[in-house]
Amino acid sequence: MVGNKIKFNYGRFAAIKNRNMAKNKTIKVDSIEIILYSQNNEDFISLTDMAKYRDTERTNYIIQNWLRTRNAIDFCGLWEQIYNPNFKRIEFDAFKNESGLNSFTLTPQRWIEKTNAIGMVSKSGRYGGTFAHRDIAFEFASWISPEFKLYLITEFQRLKADENDRLK
Repeated sequence: MVGNKIKFNYGRFAAIKNRNMAKNKTIKVDSIEIILYSQNNEDFISLTDMAKYRDTERTNYIIQNWLRTRNAIDFCGLWEQIYNPNFKRIEFDAFKNESGLNSFTLTPQRWIEKTNAIGMVSKSGRYGGTFAHRDIAFEFASWISPEFKLYLITEFQRLKADENDRLK
């Protein structure tokens, strides 16, 4: 017990810590540190870090394999249509028609560039990688593993509760 608050221990899936980076934080899910950052009061979660749950060496392939699926294209496209008035629907329709085909490939950079997407961000540099709005990141987590998604959501909610407690 810390102060009046009880700290729950989720075993190997537990840990939240703040980074000294501007507005960046990390959560730890199954010993994998996952970077989060806020932009315009919206949370973005590192898909690159999440992909390490499947393959620590080839995270870009994990993200590309997910992004080329029909469900990923449908979800990301719907999210963009709801939240992004500048989303290029014609380009989205072209991706949607190709999705699921064996020959179809799609990188996050190409998705962002061609559709004017705002739900995904590709950053370079020390804390770079592919980040996605929490809605999209949770969908990606479903594809990785239901267990992983559950622990990710639990840790994310705990981070948000800690942030809210500090604001009181």
